Amino acid sequence: MKKTIWIVVANQAISRIFEAASASGAIEEKISVIHPASRLREKDLVSDAPGRTYDRFGAGRHRTDPGSSQHAHEATGFAAEIASTMRDAVSKGAVGTLILIAPATFLGELRGKLDSVTLQHVTLEIVKDLTHLDAAGIRSRLPEFLPRH
Repeated sequence: MKKTIWIVVANQAISRIFEAASASGAIEEKISVIHPASRLREKDLVSDAPGRTYDRFGAGRHRTDPGSSQHAHEATGFAAEIASTMRDAVSKGAVGTLILIAPATFLGELRGKLDSVTLQHVTLEIVKDLTHLDAAGIRSRLPEFLPRH
C-alpha cells in the first residue's frame, strides 16, 4: 500500500490539510480547522489590564509590559494542535510524506512543535499564506511531481 501525501496549508487562524494519492495527481481537502481565538483582538483575549509598578526612585507609577502577546501564545497552541494531528497520522502509518505551506513566522512555530520522526517526513516547505486558495489553486503552486519521503 502506498502511503499518501499530506499538504498542510496553515496560518495562525486556519489549518487545511489536503491529501494526494499520487505524486502527480490532484489534491483533495480532508481536514479544515478554524482557530477563532487567533481572530480576536488582543484586549478580548486578555481578561486583565497589565500590572502596575512603581519606579525605583520617586513616586512614579507605570504599567508593566507583558513579555509576549496573547496572539503569540494562541499561535503556539494552534501550531501544537496541527503538529499533533500530523504526528498521529505518521505514527499510524497513514501518511508517508508531509508538505508544509505557511507564512514564515507560523512555519517556524509549526516546525518547532514537530517531533523528530514527523519532521523526517517533511519533504517540502513553502513560505506563503495560501489558506485562501481552493485545492486547484494550491496544487498549481506545487511542483508537478510532489516529492516523496
